Amino acid sequence: MTNQSAARRQRLLVVEDDQEIANVLRRYFSVQGFDVSVAGEGTSMRAILQAESIDVVLLDLGLPGEDGFALTRYLRETWKVAVIILTGRAESVDRIVGLELGADDYVTKPFDLRELLARVRSVLRRTAAAETPGSNSTGNLRFAGFTLNTGARTLTGPEGDEVPLTTGEYELLRVFLAHPDRVLSRDDLMSHLHGRDTGPYDRAIDVGVGRLRRKLEDDAAKPALIRAVRGAGYLFSARVERG
Repeated sequence: MTNQSAARRQRLLVVEDDQEIANVLRRYFSVQGFDVSVAGEGTSMRAILQAESIDVVLLDLGLPGEDGFALTRYLRETWKVAVIILTGRAESVDRIVGLELGADDYVTKPFDLRELLARVRSVLRRTAAAETPGSNSTGNLRFAGFTLNTGARTLTGPEGDEVPLTTGEYELLRVFLAHPDRVLSRDDLMSHLHGRDTGPYDRAIDVGVGRLRRKLEDDAAKPALIRAVRGAGYLFSARVERG
């Protein structure tokens, strides 16, 4: 995934079987400066991903054949692409499952097109910032035997094996590494990640922390690196070294 520039318009893939919604999204995001492709189910989605360099996928859950959860898992395992789930399912359990599978955001229908655009741009900004070289953004960060290469966006474990990270996990880890031994509320974390307020409690942060714990902690049920502080938020307790 590349940073937005005059050299290439960013490419958005809408995976939606409702043709009316798909056409609305195609028209709107085309006017906003995106190159937009549309797929009605998983097979077409795979073909487009093979043929085009896609930056972000808007993925409906209720698709014929493979559902959106299965496709989210496939995208996370196979492609470096931002994923925003777009669905009429409002149940919190669906949102949690989608985030657990690695989606970068979750938007329910009916949606405001301007808000959806803002969320797409927010995800793309975070990804571009993570991949842009610079004296303040690249290098190695070491903690508890792990090494995060911020230039390549790779995490290496104590045994030398690569630990795969989604875009959201990487960004959350970067926030923790930038603020070691400091309690960060959920609002603080959401502000660092998205630059917006989300209210006093946002389940997405807890989901992201849970995913990171399973990848970093010896025992995710008894976390030592990312500790919960009752009524306050989370604290990253490891010493962080640069270089």
